[in-house]
Amino acid sequence: MIKKERVDEIYLVRAFAIIGVLFVHSTSFAVGATTESSLFYAYNFANIFFKFGTPTFIFLSSFVLFYNYYDKPLSKSMIASFYKKRLLYILLPYLVFSLGYYVLLHFLYYPHRTLEEAVSIFLVKLLTGKAYTHLYFVFISMQFYLLFPLLLVAFKSRRSLAKYSVLIGFIIQWGFVLLNHYLMKKYHWSVPNKGSWSLSYFAYYFAGAYIGIYYTQLKEWLIIRKENFLTRKGIAWVLLWATWLTVGLLHVQLWYTTRLTLKYAYTLWYELLWNLHTFASALVLLQLSYLVYRNAARWFVKLMMHLGVVSFGIYLIHPLFLLVYRRFPETRAFWHHVWYAGGFLVALIGSWIVVTIAFRYFRSAWIVFGNVPKPYQKKPRIIVDRAKSYESIS
Repeated sequence: MIKKERVDEIYLVRAFAIIGVLFVHSTSFAVGATTESSLFYAYNFANIFFKFGTPTFIFLSSFVLFYNYYDKPLSKSMIASFYKKRLLYILLPYLVFSLGYYVLLHFLYYPHRTLEEAVSIFLVKLLTGKAYTHLYFVFISMQFYLLFPLLLVAFKSRRSLAKYSVLIGFIIQWGFVLLNHYLMKKYHWSVPNKGSWSLSYFAYYFAGAYIGIYYTQLKEWLIIRKENFLTRKGIAWVLLWATWLTVGLLHVQLWYTTRLTLKYAYTLWYELLWNLHTFASALVLLQLSYLVYRNAARWFVKLMMHLGVVSFGIYLIHPLFLLVYRRFPETRAFWHHVWYAGGFLVALIGSWIVVTIAFRYFRSAWIVFGNVPKPYQKKPRIIVDRAKSYESIS
């Protein structure tokens, strides 16, 4: 079997995605407290425009899985190895952080709970991805991991499914959204925690599958080159980026108006603009990664790639830094805005340092932060080697 090319640019997309997550989480307090401020639009922009983080991670996870596994023969050992990796490097860190955050919140806010009550609530939250606000992403990922072998078999046996996978993904996702919406409207019942179910993200997952399966054929359409701007590729690039900016700004404006006036538009508008904006973002960020990888200063590329490599660990631990940081608020007018910006920097830099040190000095760090490809486990700097596999990060 021919060994596939390593796609180093994936690490850059991961870096962009984790920065998006941190922007959203670090501004969550600001958008509710600064509606009277002249900076409210900026806070709202950061909080909404950067919502591409989680969908992009889902898109990338699917891309990596299908890119690595689609051309491999299916076997019991392959499936067993697949689930073993997910059990060790995804489920185990999820359990560790779910328990850690739950215990912390218990002592901070719910010390009156009995042991029996606390254990009962924890088990429910663990099984629904709600032990802490950001862990729903891992819960969604595990749902996709359960589906992956079945989808792999389906796509390998019916090539037409792979060919139309993007369309199929949108149909499944919007079928779920519309069914949930009209059940609520007609019968006052809906799926609880809709955003924690994989059906809400099928468009991203199936798009990642499509690009992973057909990457060799699609690669030249993904790489922006100035000599191709007057070709069909160039027109497609301009349309994609224009769509991304347009729907992204419309998404921002919708929430700006809603938060400012406290009047909500038709609920499906929020769903549609979020879907179009974040879906286009995943594709734009993939293209942007090629531009950065080939044109940015090498120190910057290495730095961003390292951020992408440790992004899963940063995703898991960054809320802890925000939780501690927010216990020391700054209320003075000017410094209050500096404090909000500081939250982003503390969450990013603090998490980055902790995860990097953990992988640099502790062999068992994978128990807490998941797996990192072998070239990066012992050294925090990036060693670019396209011959090595990167499938092991989720």
